[in-house]
Amino acid sequence: MRGDIVSRVHTRSGAAQTAVVIGGGLAGTTAALELADAGVHVTLLEGRPRLGGLAFSFPRGELTVDNGQHVYLRCCTAYRWLLDRVQGAELAPLQRRLDVPVLDVGNPRGPRLGRLRRNALPVPLHLAAGLAAYPHLSLAERAGVGRAALALRGLDLADPALDDIDFASWLARHGQSDRTIQALWDLVGVATLNATAPHASLALAAKVFKTGLLSEPGAADIGWAHVPLGELHDTLTRKALDSAGVRTELRTKADSLSRADDGKWTVGAGGETITADAVVLAVPQKETHGLLPDKALDEPDLLLEIGYAPILNVHVVYDRKVLRQPFFAALGTPVQWVFDRTEASGLTGGGQYLALSQSDARGEIDEPVATLRRRYLPELERLLPAARGAVVRDFFVTRERTATFAPTPGTGRLRPGPRTRAPGLYLAGAWTDTGWPATMESAVRSGLGAAAAALSALGRPYELPPLEAA
Repeated sequence: MRGDIVSRVHTRSGAAQTAVVIGGGLAGTTAALELADAGVHVTLLEGRPRLGGLAFSFPRGELTVDNGQHVYLRCCTAYRWLLDRVQGAELAPLQRRLDVPVLDVGNPRGPRLGRLRRNALPVPLHLAAGLAAYPHLSLAERAGVGRAALALRGLDLADPALDDIDFASWLARHGQSDRTIQALWDLVGVATLNATAPHASLALAAKVFKTGLLSEPGAADIGWAHVPLGELHDTLTRKALDSAGVRTELRTKADSLSRADDGKWTVGAGGETITADAVVLAVPQKETHGLLPDKALDEPDLLLEIGYAPILNVHVVYDRKVLRQPFFAALGTPVQWVFDRTEASGLTGGGQYLALSQSDARGEIDEPVATLRRRYLPELERLLPAARGAVVRDFFVTRERTATFAPTPGTGRLRPGPRTRAPGLYLAGAWTDTGWPATMESAVRSGLGAAAAALSALGRPYELPPLEAA
């Protein structure tokens, strides 16, 4: 950037309309694309040298490594819209039908493989056959799951009282044993909420299970990137932004934000200024708090009460193939989910690259690599007999200490919506009030919501993507 930047376009009435989006994660890039598509001239500021926020890749030798394993579900209609918008949908395909291999190595009778599957029958029959054949629960426990699912389906997600209840207490009241919570509810919940049932708001847990498992037969079909995340959320997204006319400034961190008497906003970034009619703050809650002007929110310090939950990712490169599934979940072991990232990472030479995604990793996030290596390599050998005797070419970890907001009971009252009390200033981020937990879906929905609020205030006609209700 050079000098003061005053970005301008003209509507049919001749009025100039401009916007600055601060933050180049999924929320910010979504907002920028929506604003630009509606004819607003947009400047996007990102402090990092890349776009994508916490969905990014980096080189390690011959590999292109994702910082963590990200998946989405067929019900994530906003994220699917974004993939289409940046022409990346074919690079992150969905399963034809939900099929999750679940390997239990804690069974006294030896390791046992089961699967969580659906069929094409209507809800809730689409899961009945798979649940009936799920070997990790007793017959009585499986019947109890069905009764709890029906009770869950009857909850009103608009009821604010749900946010004050923890999911584990609700499950216990509905007859769910500790084993059922571990082998089913937490198996899904920890990967989507980044918390186990005792630490998860019933409101957010109900959102996950009602939308993903109890809305339509294919809602929980899983999709994931078959290329590095950076190709989707940096390379392709930057191309889409360029085509839409967005001015993208990387390595440019906003350090001040103020509103002039004429209603224009001034964003300070590295000693330079950008003037705009609207600003979207699409950065984490602590950074948002630091940039907010006085009285923009009634209780801005509530943002600082939104906690964080970490995710640890363990990366192992073997000299040969040890896993023949694209992914699996595990029970009876510290290992949670394992994904084959060989092809996506560019690994050659006949080896295999596995990524272990360890959510709710508060007890491990700061442990030394050597400690994690001693813990997880033997566990992989328990889970994968072919790994016994295989040479480990590389072992490393990636840590996201602030991967998501913590979905604890009471969090809902802390999450602001897209509008502030300051005209022309809007908030976006997976941590804002989207009704979803901290997922890529929540991030994209927040960007769409902030853009819609800004366009409405600017008097710009717009049409949001045809998404299902939040």
